Amino acid sequence: MEKEFTLSPPSTPITPPANEMESARERKRTSIRKIRRREITLAYACLAPSLLLFGAFLFYPLLKSVYLSLFLTDPQGRVAEFVGFGNFKDILSSDMFYKSFGNTLMFMLLTVPTGIAAALFFAALTHNKLTGMKIFRFIFSLPMAVSVGTGSMIWMILYHPTLGMLNYMLSLAGLGPVQWLTDPKWAMISIAIMTVWMNLGFNYILMLSGIQGVSEDIYDSARIDGSGPLRTFFRITMPLISPTLFFTLVVSIIGAFQAFGQINILTKGGPMNSTNVIVYNIYQDAFINFRFGIGSAQALILFVIILTLTLLQFKFVERRVHYQ
Repeated sequence: MEKEFTLSPPSTPITPPANEMESARERKRTSIRKIRRREITLAYACLAPSLLLFGAFLFYPLLKSVYLSLFLTDPQGRVAEFVGFGNFKDILSSDMFYKSFGNTLMFMLLTVPTGIAAALFFAALTHNKLTGMKIFRFIFSLPMAVSVGTGSMIWMILYHPTLGMLNYMLSLAGLGPVQWLTDPKWAMISIAIMTVWMNLGFNYILMLSGIQGVSEDIYDSARIDGSGPLRTFFRITMPLISPTLFFTLVVSIIGAFQAFGQINILTKGGPMNSTNVIVYNIYQDAFINFRFGIGSAQALILFVIILTLTLLQFKFVERRVHYQ
């Protein structure tokens, strides 16, 4: 006897009530918000030490400088009188400020192009995989490990008018001695030579890393096409390391405007204010003459100058940078 099977109509899915679906979505949103709050709390907890350091050593001094720039101070450095923008007017009408600004520009022109060119030259020489290149890379990187104070003392001995090695070498060549640090014509050049040497290690490492980042396949293709070393360097290497060159340029200009240690040790702004740059002028006003209002106002003007130069570089110079 055969059994008959009948097909029953498909059962309709059971949907939960609308209030249960809404409560489930609300629980999910609440859970996501809790996770985000935990992540934000963890992020701020990790950033808290850095924020405290920035607040103590960057933001607070900046706000304090803005505050002091609006006041005159007594010989003890205490706030004496509110003058508003009077300090800025005095600075912008002072011949000494423009003298120090011109010295700073001259110092920048002497050190930044020379430093970058020297680092690029040595990086190109030591990029080749020849025997002993690691020794030369170590030697060219050594100035980075020397502090400003130590380097200044080394060059002070080299610049000594009677015992210095530089004048001794000039005497061997039949030339007369040079008053490196006491002659206004040579003082800025002497400081610039020392600064180029001091910054050589950092700039050299940047340039060498940029050149080593260029793929060897590109150089092989250039050789196959018959490109010589100089043409390859200027037409291939230079455009490909332009981001490194741009970064080095920005950092070097900022460093040139902030130069202080070597000038304070070697010349103290002299002779005849020939090496009196803006930062050393700020140091004299604030910590020698205790005119903290004038010093703070100059520091803010220097900040605006550096910020403007940096923005101009990003506006115009970065157009020639080729990012890979």
